[in-house]
Amino acid sequence: MSNGETSRFVRLHIDLVVEITDTGRLTGAALDHLDGDPTLPEEERAQSRVTVREDPAEALAHLLDPVHLVTTVPGTELAQASWSSEEMTDYDPDAEWDAAEWGLADEAADADEADKADEADEAADAGDAAGAGVVGPHRTR
Repeated sequence: MSNGETSRFVRLHIDLVVEITDTGRLTGAALDHLDGDPTLPEEERAQSRVTVREDPAEALAHLLDPVHLVTTVPGTELAQASWSSEEMTDYDPDAEWDAAEWGLADEAADADEADKADEADEAADAGDAAGAGVVGPHRTR
């Protein structure tokens, strides 16, 4: 949207790696959270209790809520949210962080390339407009 338009919607990518230091405490907190949720149907609560007991990543997913990340941010309203969790059996906490490993380097490079292409398009559009007497931005994508 390089023609001066801006979107009201922003996709926020957040990746976290959490070390679980006490599975019992985590599972207990998730079970307490499930038991204290009056909006949760009993059948769903029972299934969630089973998955929380079996998988610490599921327990963590039940306790973390991305909705709370933005509810206190002024001037914003959450339009959509989703999240998941998974155990990382191959994670090395002592290894140096690598954006490429998380797929972020490719996304950043793609965004840079898109920005450069948009700038080139704008420059070409400006040249076309000046040479052809066209007023205002135009796009044919």
